[in-house]
Amino acid sequence: MSWDATSESVCDIARGLSVFGDRWTLLIMREISMGVRRFEDIQVQTGMSSNLLSMRLKRLEEDEVIERRQYSSHSNRFEYYATQKGKELDGVLLAIRAWALRWGGLPEGAEPAVALVYRKTGETIDALWQVPRGKKPFSFADTESKVSKAFAKEREARVAAFKANRGKAVDKPARKSSAAAKPAATPAKKTALKAAPKGKADASAKPRLKVAKPASKKAGVTIARPPARKKASPIKKASKAA
Repeated sequence: MSWDATSESVCDIARGLSVFGDRWTLLIMREISMGVRRFEDIQVQTGMSSNLLSMRLKRLEEDEVIERRQYSSHSNRFEYYATQKGKELDGVLLAIRAWALRWGGLPEGAEPAVALVYRKTGETIDALWQVPRGKKPFSFADTESKVSKAFAKEREARVAAFKANRGKAVDKPARKSSAAAKPAATPAKKTALKAAPKGKADASAKPRLKVAKPASKKAGVTIARPPARKKASPIKKASKAA
């Protein structure tokens, strides 16, 4: 089933998944809920390629889940904010967090990546905490959060790795090797170079053609010569008596 077909389904879960039904979208919303709003910072913490992130942000903007705001008048750069529609995904993220605290394979007694306290009651939001009934949907804006040392270290490592990879990706002008700059010699030229005597050679000199000499009679070869022309007989002078 395609995403477009899913969005047209009468199933509420299918229609919801057509908007945020992949991990990248929810990771983007996690970062925005933590106050990470710029493209590169979101890319660092999600591990997404720039092309994939651009596509997801554009789709979320079209679905009115997020909106972008230009933060620099000197450049075409934006920050991303959750709309009211996007903020109500906080309850989805909270449910995923509660499930992962119970079934995510973390060591028993390990502190959560982000400790949450509900401001209205001062309760710690653990795996069994339930959202109080009220007219307003749950939002992370109603909590106080504290990132654990382990999660902070993980995020710092992602920043360092991103900067290191970006430094390697910078193209440096390649030096042309002397062997590549010179055209390769043809087999005929190589033979001529090997046969040439040491010393200064005249590059413009042309090879001399050897003319075969006729074989001598001693070798038993008869050389055919063209017949000699007969000399014209002298004109007889008329006799004086005539």
